[in-house]
Amino acid sequence: MTEADFLRYVGAFNGNDFDGFGQFYAENVVFELGSMKRIVGREAILDFYREVAAHIDEEVVPLGVMVGPKNVAMYCRTTFNTRVDWPDFEIWPTKAGDTRVVETIAWYEHDGARFTHIRGGRFKP
Repeated sequence: MTEADFLRYVGAFNGNDFDGFGQFYAENVVFELGSMKRIVGREAILDFYREVAAHIDEEVVPLGVMVGPKNVAMYCRTTFNTRVDWPDFEIWPTKAGDTRVVETIAWYEHDGARFTHIRGGRFKP
């Protein structure tokens, strides 16, 4: 995994290219959003993001990326613009017109080509 590979992943994610960013997930990848949510498996993660995309426009802007032989670390700013009310969204209730900007530190474990474990923790709001 190179920095260029990782930035391709982020670009596909921002473009809602589910096939594009999904190819970066190992079949049994584990995704943890702090203590709020834990998802296991590529398809389960893609289903989660499809549901998010049905309600919210999300854009991730990497502010810093470090790539190692088995890990990638990213500090990023993510903007969430809600298009469709989602009062029962398990991360936070939101309604059309809401905008939320957060800064996150994410840690990706990889096998050289695919992510095997992703951990994200909010740094600012």
